[in-house]
Amino acid sequence: MELSIIIPIYNEEENIPLIYAKLLEVMDRLFENSSQKYEFIFINDGSVDQSLALLKGLAEKDDAVGFINFSRNFGHQIAVSAGLDYAKGNAVVIIDADLQDPPELIIDLYKKWKEGFEVVYAQRIARKGEGIFKRSTAKLFYKIIAKITAINIPVDTGDFRLIDRKIVEVLKDMPEKNKFLRGQIAWAGFNQIGIPYERDARHGGETGYTFRKMLRFALDGITAFSDFPLKIATIIGFTAFLFSIGLIVYALRSNVLGNTIPGWTSLTIIVSFIGGVQLLCIGLIGEYIIRLINNIRNRPLYIIESSNLKAKHETNMEK
Repeated sequence: MELSIIIPIYNEEENIPLIYAKLLEVMDRLFENSSQKYEFIFINDGSVDQSLALLKGLAEKDDAVGFINFSRNFGHQIAVSAGLDYAKGNAVVIIDADLQDPPELIIDLYKKWKEGFEVVYAQRIARKGEGIFKRSTAKLFYKIIAKITAINIPVDTGDFRLIDRKIVEVLKDMPEKNKFLRGQIAWAGFNQIGIPYERDARHGGETGYTFRKMLRFALDGITAFSDFPLKIATIIGFTAFLFSIGLIVYALRSNVLGNTIPGWTSLTIIVSFIGGVQLLCIGLIGEYIIRLINNIRNRPLYIIESSNLKAKHETNMEK
């Protein structure tokens, strides 16, 4: 198996037929109609539309199509991780089904891999169909993570990339439950290169990445590769302690001199400030504790309700 294509799916019934057709065209150009050299792995991440039925239909008519159906929605990064667990290719491409990332670019990714690069990531130079808020927050996130981590995550990159089999094996050996794959791939090192492209607007349907999910994704990325927020909590706590000492000295001095301090106003400000700082620091520490608990529990990343991949691979082995 030369190439595995991983496509996470969440309510993509409008896009599945088109992404499949486009991927098929790309594979025909790369391998001259030889379906033995590639496979498509669709991961249905708890879709509530007709996505699963469409995937089963594709699998029935095309032996190169495999699907994994989760028991519920586990999230985009977990869906991709499941695809990596089952991928058999010497190289693996990760691409979303919304057609914002052009499947035709896979040809260029593949050529760079053939030149000897183990990671070939697609780097966005334009983001069509995205508002100012999303573009600005994305840039801010990458600037922050570049400042506070020791790894170099390329700016304006997503999960759309090609990775060598050796990278896949490295990722499978990483036990953390809160996945941030683009950071893990950058951390792994190896020979990496980017290919610039213009990202299109979403073809159909609505994005599953709500603001809450994007915020959670950003927290996963920051806490997975940096302890800087804990250092900030320490600095804020120490600053608040010094400020409180100053207020105590001021209050004692005013009392000795006979000056009265305005009662409830000052008290409210002090209590609010100290309480706010404490809650902020506890919250930051709590984020790290949550991740420790998740890893200690060691629950499976995902639960598969149904799939054709095991049977398909067993059939291929028998042949």
